[in-house]
Amino acid sequence: MLKSFLLGAAWLVLCWQLTPPQLAFGDETGKETTAKPPAETATKDPEPAKKAATPAATDEMSVEELVERANDSIVVVTFSGRDGKRQGLGTGFVVSEDGLIATNMHVIGEARPVSVEFKDGRKFDVTEIHATEKSMDLAVLRIAITGLKPLVLGDSDTLKTGQSVVAIGNPQGLRHSVVSGVVSEKREVDNKPMIQVAMPIERGNSGGPLLDRQGRVHGIITLKSQVTDNLGFAVVVNALKPLLEKPNPIPMSRWTTIGTLSKRDWKPLFGARWRQRAGRILVDDTGSGFGGRSLCLSTLDVPERPFELAVQVRFTPGSGAAGLVFQSDGDQKHYGFYPSNGSLRLTRFSGSSVYTWKVLKEIDHDAYRPDEWNTLKVRVKEDGIDCFINGELAIESDDVAFKSGAIGLAKFRNTQAEFRNFRVAKEIPSDQPSDETTKRIVDVLADLKPQTQPSGMLIDQLVPDGQTTQTVLHREALLLEQRARQLRELAAQVHTRRTQQELSEEMNQPPEKLDLLKAALLIARLDNQEVDVAGYLTEVDRIVDDVRATLPEDSTEDNRLAALNKHLFEQLGFHGSRTNYYSRSNSYLNEVIGDREGLPITLSLLYMELARRLDLKVVGIGLPGHFVVRYEPTEGDPQILDVFDQASVMSREDAEAIIRGRFGKQLSEEELESAIKDFLTASTPQSIIIRMLTNLRGVAEESRDIDAMLRYLGTVLVVNPDHLESRARRIDLQIRADRLQEAITDIDWMLEKRPEGMDVNRVLQLRSDLESKLQAM
Repeated sequence: MLKSFLLGAAWLVLCWQLTPPQLAFGDETGKETTAKPPAETATKDPEPAKKAATPAATDEMSVEELVERANDSIVVVTFSGRDGKRQGLGTGFVVSEDGLIATNMHVIGEARPVSVEFKDGRKFDVTEIHATEKSMDLAVLRIAITGLKPLVLGDSDTLKTGQSVVAIGNPQGLRHSVVSGVVSEKREVDNKPMIQVAMPIERGNSGGPLLDRQGRVHGIITLKSQVTDNLGFAVVVNALKPLLEKPNPIPMSRWTTIGTLSKRDWKPLFGARWRQRAGRILVDDTGSGFGGRSLCLSTLDVPERPFELAVQVRFTPGSGAAGLVFQSDGDQKHYGFYPSNGSLRLTRFSGSSVYTWKVLKEIDHDAYRPDEWNTLKVRVKEDGIDCFINGELAIESDDVAFKSGAIGLAKFRNTQAEFRNFRVAKEIPSDQPSDETTKRIVDVLADLKPQTQPSGMLIDQLVPDGQTTQTVLHREALLLEQRARQLRELAAQVHTRRTQQELSEEMNQPPEKLDLLKAALLIARLDNQEVDVAGYLTEVDRIVDDVRATLPEDSTEDNRLAALNKHLFEQLGFHGSRTNYYSRSNSYLNEVIGDREGLPITLSLLYMELARRLDLKVVGIGLPGHFVVRYEPTEGDPQILDVFDQASVMSREDAEAIIRGRFGKQLSEEELESAIKDFLTASTPQSIIIRMLTNLRGVAEESRDIDAMLRYLGTVLVVNPDHLESRARRIDLQIRADRLQEAITDIDWMLEKRPEGMDVNRVLQLRSDLESKLQAM
């Protein structure tokens, strides 16, 4: 009886009636909005395609007839590696007579030259990546030719279970192969609407069309089943259509530079594929050196000995090898300190073959953590080398064969590695907790009982030590597996509280110093503690630098805005998410920057901050269900811009129509005019951040992720403690999660504030019931 009461009572007694305009500052992804996102238009036929006559429903063809008609529209898609040799192979198909080819995004690799070949042997280099949607694994390519034969795009919503279908592709390099089967089901796979087909799918089929017996495309072959050889999956063709309606074209000159290393900072050697993304160095592919060795040398000045260098590294597979190099001659000679197959190894490389390599020392060490980030540090002394793993001395050597040279990174074999926080200095302080700090943190943990949640007081004691706290907690978790769940949860809460504190500090900055970009990245870091806020801020600064480089010294405001639009949308390909609109990634600004797609509010926020750095005034306008911006030049009329639609101009009448469509039936004309005025007023930084958090909460509600919902609600209350709706929702969720003491704390806050409309007597009764249950536990 009490449980039933508790689950519903919080909302009933704490929520009072809010006026529609207060609720309407809602999100792009939450259930409060009735505005349809662009993804719901996915069944429209694309304008760019010159369509062939659609066959009648009864015009079924034999497989032979279908293949004969379709073969001229099927292409082999390949991309090249750094050495110019072919590294990937897949399939594509013509969707427009003027040179548009549809395929999978994974088929074209990343930042590589791409080419296509027709059955008759004609080959064409891709001139433009016309559109991409990473979340759906789709890409549209452009080649310089007209007069092609596009395949007819069907309506995948009409496809029926058991319907006969045919796939054409290049499995295992066997070009223009054909396989037939039936639709076995339509389902979601990895959050993508997919067609499950009963037919064998192999590597090379990816990107090919899934055709019905009338020759209409219903899907794009994407995945092979891991369970059986005779099962595969295709992305629905309706997810492709928005890319043709509103592309985000990127010239190949730009595509091939995405993620490339700065030549000012790094010099790769011996092949492999080195790239960077927001402060990290990533590498895959096998190096051309013996054993798959590849180096990436830093251009940083190396201090005189003694000096230290360090990096954090993580890689797969566990049998791989990657780490630091130093005293390099820029070619084959250097030292290397790196984990290899679970052991730590210090090696002197004196040439190109294994016979010229000498393993100076190889050991196993308890401080090394496989599959996790590990900090490697080397101290290069006058009389030798000291090597450290996660702050502990692991290897000492008196080898001094190489006394000078460059420093950098190395990887071996087929290792896929990530590096971060590369440093060189006369002395690098340890990032590992001291014995004193470790003891103090462990002593604080001594009172933690297995049956209880960590208290707010305990978290507050640990927050000042920041990352050090998390390091100790993870170490304890490994040593005491039976306590691992609690320690990891505590580490996450410390991270959340620390991030919330940083967000609060940023939001309390004076308006001229507040950086909304940093605040939004901190929101992303709530769910991913590896988000490198500083790295993404640097990446945005580079975008601004690139825009400024195109401008004359006497550029006007309109010149700067036009240059920003051209660079952001035409050259970098930023665009609104059209097919996986409700993905949580669209609310994480770091992923929006990396994938170049997002929600109206995340794209608008990025646009506002880029404009601010270009000395332009662009403010946010929180329309119900769709966030836009307003450009306010020093001279001239303001313009409302829809950044989700590549900063297209929106008239005031259209903006008002959105508001009237949402509230016209709920409000009087006088109230409606007041609401319109409120909505068209520039959004405050606080309201923008709360709206972003509300978006994430809406996604968490869909997946019933209570921990995430509590995290977002708690962050809203850090930004605005008086946000009553969030306070009431948090009480309800805390009760559901049996976090009764936390619920009582929030109820006490409500009783102290006594907001208008609250039933005080019922709230007091709820508090008494919670106290009784807590004492009985």
